[in-house]
Amino acid sequence: MMGKMFNAMFFVFAACNAGHAVGEADASCDSQEDATSQLQLHSGEVKTENKESMSPWCFKPSCSEIVKLCLKNGQCCDRAKVCAVANPCEGKNPDFPGTSCFFPNGTTASPFEQSGINVTEGFEGLFDSDGREPITTPFEEYGMCNVNVHWHQGTEHYSVGQYDLQPPTGPSYEPMDLPPWDSDFAGLQVPARQGFKCHHYSDNINNSAFTTEYNWKHCVGMHVGETYEVHWPASAAGACGTPWQYQTPFPDGLFCRDGIIDGNMIWEQIGVQGQVFTIVNDDDHYYPDLIKGPLRQGDHWKDVAYYTGSSTGTTYNNTYCSQYAPITWQVDRLCHLISASAFDKMCKDMLNQRDDMTDDLHAHGSRERVLTDLAADNVQLIEDSVDEPRAF
Repeated sequence: MMGKMFNAMFFVFAACNAGHAVGEADASCDSQEDATSQLQLHSGEVKTENKESMSPWCFKPSCSEIVKLCLKNGQCCDRAKVCAVANPCEGKNPDFPGTSCFFPNGTTASPFEQSGINVTEGFEGLFDSDGREPITTPFEEYGMCNVNVHWHQGTEHYSVGQYDLQPPTGPSYEPMDLPPWDSDFAGLQVPARQGFKCHHYSDNINNSAFTTEYNWKHCVGMHVGETYEVHWPASAAGACGTPWQYQTPFPDGLFCRDGIIDGNMIWEQIGVQGQVFTIVNDDDHYYPDLIKGPLRQGDHWKDVAYYTGSSTGTTYNNTYCSQYAPITWQVDRLCHLISASAFDKMCKDMLNQRDDMTDDLHAHGSRERVLTDLAADNVQLIEDSVDEPRAF
């Protein structure tokens, strides 16, 4: 296997260095922001062409596709040289198996608290977190960096008055199928599902900004008016500050560097920040750097819940629990508006990462809300408890 990889990498470098590469810098393959680009053909002739009329292989969305086409066509662009470098995080996902949440007699079997939970101010879970306290300051203070960004259709967390409406409230598009890697480590698999919805769409059904579809160029299967919960997983063992920082699947990024993660304090080394949006076709809500983390302008990130929990997604539910835990969660309790163009810009930025993030360009299904018995008792809240149904 390694021999084949080495031979492929050698061919990529040889083909590019033999003069079959794109002329000048990376503008023709990597930037995608220029209206025109330089493309050097086999003949060596350099042509200036409109991006839409250029050879499609140079604009494939992922490194893996570019390398495949480079090998097939005997030509490659500068981006292929970069793509041929081995990913130091690939395969670092420890593939923790899921586990039963409850014993047959109804007592809790899961060794760890779960996510996503009710983050309404005043709610408290019943799972004994054994003294674990979530990080309540920026993750950077703990040497962590974002290693991925992805989102779920509807919300996995629940906030009364913000994102608490049940489907089919809202546009009600079906989530995309789970990416292949999501089921690779799942002992059980449930269909992708929609989560809770914000009130913005139902309150603005006659406003064209909530109903006029956007011409998506980079994101897949996304829709104006829909609610999405965006997650930014972060880790102290990420390839922080390197071109390999962002990874798909995200567990590769969480465990990229060996010898860092300590199982006795994992909640101080791995965390996820979450923020909920309704997408509008209105550039008054445009923010250019959504890939970097939650928005903090205005009322963004002013009302945040902190707790310890687990990974999410429809691989897990209230029967089958995640063992990617216990980790810190920081979740904005408010639902915000975001322009479709801002989301599409984030997808474009994802396509420009060194690792192939195409499996995260669409919305993932949402895990059902975690029962109180599985929710940590360390949620950082102020008011009295909110009524919440028990597991049994």
